[in-house]
Amino acid sequence: MAKLNGRQNIIHNIATSRHKLDNVNFKESHFKEIFGSNVFNESVQRERLSKPVFKALQRTIKLGTTLDAAIADAVASAMKDWALEKGATHFTHLFQPMTGLTAEKHDSFLSPSGDGNAIAEFSGKELCQGEPDASSFPSGGLRATFEARGYTAWDPTSPAYIQENPNGSTLVIPTAFISWTGEALDKKTPLLRSMEALSTQAKRILKLFGKDCSKVFTTVGPEQEYFLIDSQFFFARPDLLNAGRTLFGANPPKGQELEDQYFGAIPERVLACMADAETQLFKLGVPVKTRHNEVAPSQYEIAPIFEDSNLATDHNQLVMEVIRRTAPKYGLAALFHEKPFAGINGSGKHNNWSMSSDDGENLLNPGSTPHENAQFLVFCVAVIRAVAKYPELLRVTVSGANNDHRLGANEAPPAIISIFLGDQLQDIMDQLEKGAAKSTKQGGFMEIGVSVLPKLPKDAGDRNRTSPFAFTGNKFEFRAVGSSQSIAGPNTVLNTIVSESLDFIATELEKVTAGGKNLNLAVQELLPKILKDSKKVLFNGDGYSEEWHKEAEKRGLPNLKNTVDALAKIVSKESLELFAKYKVYNEAELRSRFTILCENYVKVVTVEAKLTSFMAKTMIIPACLRYQTEVAGAVATSKAAGVEATTSMELLKTLNSQIITLSTAVAKLDAVLAHHASGEPYDHSKYSRDAAVPAMNEVRAAADKLEAIVADDLWPIPTYREMLFIK
Repeated sequence: MAKLNGRQNIIHNIATSRHKLDNVNFKESHFKEIFGSNVFNESVQRERLSKPVFKALQRTIKLGTTLDAAIADAVASAMKDWALEKGATHFTHLFQPMTGLTAEKHDSFLSPSGDGNAIAEFSGKELCQGEPDASSFPSGGLRATFEARGYTAWDPTSPAYIQENPNGSTLVIPTAFISWTGEALDKKTPLLRSMEALSTQAKRILKLFGKDCSKVFTTVGPEQEYFLIDSQFFFARPDLLNAGRTLFGANPPKGQELEDQYFGAIPERVLACMADAETQLFKLGVPVKTRHNEVAPSQYEIAPIFEDSNLATDHNQLVMEVIRRTAPKYGLAALFHEKPFAGINGSGKHNNWSMSSDDGENLLNPGSTPHENAQFLVFCVAVIRAVAKYPELLRVTVSGANNDHRLGANEAPPAIISIFLGDQLQDIMDQLEKGAAKSTKQGGFMEIGVSVLPKLPKDAGDRNRTSPFAFTGNKFEFRAVGSSQSIAGPNTVLNTIVSESLDFIATELEKVTAGGKNLNLAVQELLPKILKDSKKVLFNGDGYSEEWHKEAEKRGLPNLKNTVDALAKIVSKESLELFAKYKVYNEAELRSRFTILCENYVKVVTVEAKLTSFMAKTMIIPACLRYQTEVAGAVATSKAAGVEATTSMELLKTLNSQIITLSTAVAKLDAVLAHHASGEPYDHSKYSRDAAVPAMNEVRAAADKLEAIVADDLWPIPTYREMLFIK
């Protein structure tokens, strides 16, 4: 038997590997019984807390009232007892620094008793406040390196839970993260602030309609896309291991052209991994609902039911972490990068967003006759106005070096922010702009032509996958969010800009109704004016088309094609004033985000550039030279034997020319890496975009051509045709 090379060994190992796939048994433990079993949720609180303590905690959670120290001590004691019964030995304050990931520091419940023994202790102070070192997290200049103090503050609106580990478990307490001087160092604090701002303004609108609710929530259901590939391929690719995406790889003979992956049968090993991850998520109270194959080979999706924005954000971080941690049990690696493989669909995180009052009313539910639903029209027009007024800020929220590879391609919405309303709602808005909406298009029923099939109700409008911001029945779907990104940022901005619109509308309606004008008449006079100013952002057509790009330019819509173009909008005068007005970010916090995002862009591109050079010089060029030597030997042997060597000679010339092209491109990339851009972080990000990214692309183009020439047994890294299709 011929000796196998590295790649062939990997394929052989995958083909002969056997994984235990029956780790979950829903016959023994029904998912209804395990759902929320590891969460200190409302039912557990009711059971373990006294009535006064329970009611006080619920007031804090639902109404935002302050929790006093005695109540915190009682909650901490009950939480500790519950956690110990669940096998917990430690607790941690989980927070979300500006890395976009989560962070945690574990502390033991153990406390020496002074007589050589120990007791388990957990106080209200330990529950409410922690003090992790803040010096090594991104702060964008908010804190000097030597100023290390940071605080975590318990967020009671997101329940504590038990994270099970092979050796003991941990009580996890979701928290906000702030500096000693009070600035937000995380993604959660601004999100919570934006939710309060929106609630305040939305309640003003509801009050005009005679409704007195205590709180308005923004709700989110993020659809999470990701890839699963065999872990042996993952570990054989330094680029996947260190950058999360392939920096080299020729297009495979078969990609997604046959459209045979989408909603196809889920491979057995993948399905077992999904079921295991879902079991863990059920225990943590994450309401995951949907799973399916996505468009690209080896791409999948998991989607939850709607939750409060803050909880949905925490749960989405849990979804990614649980999948990432579970995949290796099945010999798989989970990839959350927006574009791990060039030439096929990348991954997004569709952010389905709505507003709901504390009595459960969805404020974006149009009802059966939306033209008569003045309250819905007010909230819907407020969103349209917000997106039309602040499209650049929404674009900033989905910026990043990773998402630049995806936005604008045929699997993702363009960088131009527009709104799709669908035929029914667009017709109503057209009527409204002209004065008053008097009718609603009805969908009727579809005639399928098969008597045994039931008549299906038909929606009054189709869906539009090319729109970055689409109305989809009773919510808006922000489709441009990247798969690896935290949804905190997009929802913070979305909440804030809608708050400003609701504030504007409430102020106008309060003014005229206070003077005696009928509310419905006031609405009919105000909304057409707003729509005339905002309709430029409404577009129901093909967002991928060149015609739309030209039309969008005529309408004056911004087209920020990459991250660097978008980032400067964070610190525009309009942005600084908006976020300060609604107390979501102060100027220092916004400027810190600008710096952090610029630095992050540079760091991501620099890591990729170094990896590109490293892999080219130590893996790809040596393999090409070996093959060149083989071909040169074949040419020499043929000539010595008097045999025609024209074909071999042409191959040798092609190889030599392409190796020179690759080596030249690598030298150019190394020169870019050796140069240090001067100026501020934003200047560095422009240099990375304008110099490093094109230089990397040149190296890749040359290497990918060589992959199609070099003998397969010499190619050093797993290929697309292997990673995407060997499951």
